[in-house]
Amino acid sequence: MNGMMKAAVFEKPETMVIREIPIPECEPDGVLIKVEACGICGGDVRNFYQGLRADVGSQIMGHEIVGTVVEAGPDAKDFAVGDRVALAPDVSCGECVYCKRGWVNLCAEHKMLGTHFPGGFAQYIAISGYIIEHGFIEHIPDTLSFDDAVMAEPASSVIACQNRNNVQPGDTVVIIGDGPIGCIHIEVARAKGAAKIIMVGLTRLEQAKEFHPDVLLDSAAVNPVEEVLKLTDGVGADIIICANPVTSTQEQAVEMAKKRGIIVLFGGVPKSNPMTSLNSNLIHYNELTVTGAFSYPSCGLRDALSYLNEKKITASKYTNVIVPLDKICDGIMLSKQGKALKAVVKPWME
Repeated sequence: MNGMMKAAVFEKPETMVIREIPIPECEPDGVLIKVEACGICGGDVRNFYQGLRADVGSQIMGHEIVGTVVEAGPDAKDFAVGDRVALAPDVSCGECVYCKRGWVNLCAEHKMLGTHFPGGFAQYIAISGYIIEHGFIEHIPDTLSFDDAVMAEPASSVIACQNRNNVQPGDTVVIIGDGPIGCIHIEVARAKGAAKIIMVGLTRLEQAKEFHPDVLLDSAAVNPVEEVLKLTDGVGADIIICANPVTSTQEQAVEMAKKRGIIVLFGGVPKSNPMTSLNSNLIHYNELTVTGAFSYPSCGLRDALSYLNEKKITASKYTNVIVPLDKICDGIMLSKQGKALKAVVKPWME
């Protein structure tokens, strides 16, 4: 497809410029996608202020993408013009020791749309056959709107985390962190039958109320450990998910866990201060499991689309800020300030 398109091009920290650039070419084994919407991720916010990883300079960011295939190469597999699709960022190599075991999210040569490849803060994105094979592109169910499907990528890691840690009916689940990811954890835990869902929040408590945790604790007003122990008759929670970038909450999580409980370090912490201090006696004597959770397996995006299509996750509760491309910096700033639970860019919006 010939012609020009609008794109938000990251040039350096705190500088993103709207440019008219050529529509990317559709490769013989690839597809060209008209971007209908692209969510602004917490990682996008961090990268906007700190710079892209892997020493990447100028780039089109954005990786929570939904759109329509408008061109398909003659050798493209599985996708055709008119298909409605969702994309996620990770592109694995398929050859490393981790990929060979099916752990594509842990790929040693892991690359991402929006960092190593142009992303979705543009009117079009070209996806090569290599990315189709090694990355994430899924058909959106006919009954699911683009506005709802744009939540699939952030939901993917949440669902994968709770699947791997076997959240099940009867569990008491504590979620620490009241951002959009923490709220998705509420909905997924409920879908899995958790008996009691406790949210520990700080800055977005009013927004978190909309997702109806059984108990909402303000960590500035109460001691979360004491409150969780009271709410569980001194036994503690089955699983505690630290969905925020604060190491002190990881320490609290160990203190509020049931014997043989699971503590999930879901949110990455600042690289400048990644060390934490956990009570090893509690881990030892209570046979606790402390584990990490990062990204999702090859079925992750498909699983999330199913959850959204079945209304287990109510996408409309998250996307409370929608901006056109030329207002993308406003969306990033509102996300950073916590005023946007989830900001979405619509590249064709005036």
